[in-house]
Amino acid sequence: MAGHNPGFNALVNDAKSRIKELHANDLPALLKAKPAIKLIDTREESEFAAGHVQGATWMGKGVIERDIETAVPDKSTPLYLYCGGGFRSALAADALQKMGYTEVVSVDGGWRVLKDVLPTTK
Repeated sequence: MAGHNPGFNALVNDAKSRIKELHANDLPALLKAKPAIKLIDTREESEFAAGHVQGATWMGKGVIERDIETAVPDKSTPLYLYCGGGFRSALAADALQKMGYTEVVSVDGGWRVLKDVLPTTK
């Protein structure tokens, strides 16, 4: 986690000890096999507006905990969260699990990888 502050790294590592992760390279095949997966972009709204995975829903790290129960009331819905690289999505995944969501996965590699392996849109 080079480039990030030690406190942030510790927070992310703690969250990652409790969540499921999938590498971004494995997501295209999974989306084909399981079309019910809901892909959520947890980056800032400006990042989402600049480009995102086609079909992804924006729910930024700053608002996901507030808005998820309205957007996805069924807590067994498969939710795959991505951000720029996998740190913010890990924190969001940890929070959603604490809220009772049972099928939450953070996409490691995030947008940096996904933009090259899945269709994108602006």
